[in-house]
Amino acid sequence: MGRYNWQLFVLCGFGWFADNLWMQGVSLTLPSLSAEFGVSEKSVRYTTSAMFLGLCFGSFFWGIGSDIWGRRVAFNVTLLITAVFGISSAFASSWGGVCVLYVAMGFGVGGNLPVDGALFLEFLPDASSSLLTLLSVWWPLGQLCSSLFAWYFIANSPADQGWRHFIIAIGILTFVMFGVRYLAFYLFESPKFLLSRGRQAEAVAVVHGIAYRNNRKTWLTEEILDAVVDDSTPRLPRRLSTTNLLNDKIASFSGDRIRPLFKSHKLGLATGLIWFCWATIGMGYPLFNAFLPQYFSHGGNHSAGDDSLASELTSEAYRNYAITSIVGVPGCLLAAYAVDMKSPFLGRRGTLAISTLVSAVFLFLFVQYGTTPGSQLFFSCVEAFSQNIMYGVLYAFTPEIFPAPVRGAGTGVASFLNRATGLVAPILAATIPGDGTTTPVYLSAVLILAAFMGMCLIPIETRGRQRL
Repeated sequence: MGRYNWQLFVLCGFGWFADNLWMQGVSLTLPSLSAEFGVSEKSVRYTTSAMFLGLCFGSFFWGIGSDIWGRRVAFNVTLLITAVFGISSAFASSWGGVCVLYVAMGFGVGGNLPVDGALFLEFLPDASSSLLTLLSVWWPLGQLCSSLFAWYFIANSPADQGWRHFIIAIGILTFVMFGVRYLAFYLFESPKFLLSRGRQAEAVAVVHGIAYRNNRKTWLTEEILDAVVDDSTPRLPRRLSTTNLLNDKIASFSGDRIRPLFKSHKLGLATGLIWFCWATIGMGYPLFNAFLPQYFSHGGNHSAGDDSLASELTSEAYRNYAITSIVGVPGCLLAAYAVDMKSPFLGRRGTLAISTLVSAVFLFLFVQYGTTPGSQLFFSCVEAFSQNIMYGVLYAFTPEIFPAPVRGAGTGVASFLNRATGLVAPILAATIPGDGTTTPVYLSAVLILAAFMGMCLIPIETRGRQRL
């Protein structure tokens, strides 16, 4: 890891930071939106569905776009779109207007994790593979920042002003991150992308540029690169049309690209199980976390009705949410350490399964025994700690399972399932009968527990294995 790689670690971390900054930011505005626009506590949860709709479109579009225009365009533009439409939503005059602008904002946010994670992986030395797990530390930092801003702006202002000031503040912060990426740092295009487009000379130039930034020298030349390429492998044309690139990307989800993921019993079982885990976690995670501010607003009193307006959060509730966010940060640090431990109970698979089980158990405890603000705080802190371990390992473990030729298809399907089921979660939370503060959490616990059972059955452990 040289200077350039560490700079990229920070700038790619901005994407993870912004993803959770806005995901939690939307959640924190729900009580205020309910109070200002007269939307019931359960119906206002459709606001989160609006953001997830944008996330679905964004993750698909920017995944394709990064293969057409390169990583640099998506890397810079996603944060700009997020900032522009995020700030615009603060000036909406109706709940419907807020939802529409949240869709547009989510479209920008949706490109952060797939593009930034892939970009960092393509510049990451094999010896530093655990840093891909450590990259997830930016995720709880985004939540922490969002909770602190909400505590300051929303808790100390009228309902119709506080959430607007809060959204403007995190929008300006996102715009600053865009400025740092675009103005203060020159991002080299990914050599892997350049090689995939047949642009060997540019790939060699990038390697030399990175070596210079890291105060190192490299022996790589275009002639040496050509010499190590398998002559039997057909060369791509130096430039591919947008249509051909789009067709190639869509073809990655065809049977010809999916079928190799099931060419052996072991790989097929691992593929099916990891997709199952992504889908169940994708629905279970937002059923609890997207509405945690609403749960805090009741202080453990499970009495919300279908038509009741959400209670405005007290200063204590915002404080508890900030504490929960702080406790989540060490979880990512522990995950980065545990994934490479040689204990039979840890490594990638063991750490993932244990953290997921703890998460499921404490979701059940949150409903059963979270009857006071203090008990809710305790259970949500343990939940945040374990879930950050879970997601940190999951994002690193998944691409390592799949062989390189079909890694894009395998991770692409996993990401799609995660976003698609996440879109369904707020709809369920708003429409399922019964108590709006307990039933969604019970369902979340069941889904996370199902993911744990799937993780225990995954037959592959990638700890210590060279990344292909």
